[in-house]
Amino acid sequence: MKLDHINKIKANISIYSSKKTSNILEGTYRSVYRGKSMNFENLREYVINDDVKDIDWKASARSDNLLVKQFTAEKKHNIMLVMDTGIKMDGDTTLNEAKKEIALYSAGTIGYLAIKNGDYMGMIYNCQDNILYKPFKYNLFNLEEYLTEYEKDNILDNQEGIEKTLRYLYKHITKRMIIFIITDIEGMENIPEKLLKELSSVHDVLFINIGDASMFGEHGFDLENNSYIPSILGEDEELYNLERNIKKELMEKNKEKLKKNKISLTTINSFGEINSKIIELLERHKYARNK
Repeated sequence: MKLDHINKIKANISIYSSKKTSNILEGTYRSVYRGKSMNFENLREYVINDDVKDIDWKASARSDNLLVKQFTAEKKHNIMLVMDTGIKMDGDTTLNEAKKEIALYSAGTIGYLAIKNGDYMGMIYNCQDNILYKPFKYNLFNLEEYLTEYEKDNILDNQEGIEKTLRYLYKHITKRMIIFIITDIEGMENIPEKLLKELSSVHDVLFINIGDASMFGEHGFDLENNSYIPSILGEDEELYNLERNIKKELMEKNKEKLKKNKISLTTINSFGEINSKIIELLERHKYARNK
């Protein structure tokens, strides 16, 4: 099997890491999921951003260097990628990149990090109103398979929202999971708060919002009617401002709903943003869990 998606993800991470700190993305992923289920492994020298709680003061005094404890997980994590579907995923982001592709590579990057860290990765989404559950696996060939199937499946015909997928997940998959929900502002709005509370009481839940392009602009397109919006409407500043204000209000409501349940959120609008936005999301999740 050719690892076309994986190779693109690896190249993107490599480019990003070379511009920042070596392996910063992988390091951020590992640091977020450290907790009481960890075993001591060894000592290393302290570096900026290490948690001061991990400093071994006695060992540091003996060596004249600040040393921190390193830990390894007692058990693997189960990373679940929940993908939104439907005609809205055929749209563009605010930076005019395909929403479905940004969702695909955002999920792929998380799955890649999970597997490289020794964790399990699964995927679930709605295809033509049938829930497709891809079981937890631990190698890159499985991830490539899942990404390829999501890309090729006729997900745009789906009439159900992401709520149905999440209810299936909550009811039928009993493993303790770290759930990444990849949707958009409409998807977030349509998930009942009660369901979010049920999920977050059992699992770690994180959201990736794929940004939506404006309906009103030079190339505004109506997906439901499969037609471009008349240019005279696209130039209407009042309509543009109305849409922008509605989106802003919806996003604030969504943020408040997620915040109540200690669920972290980030928004991704382009392929180039994926790495930095995932780091942002992981850091927010780490902060939310420690509050």
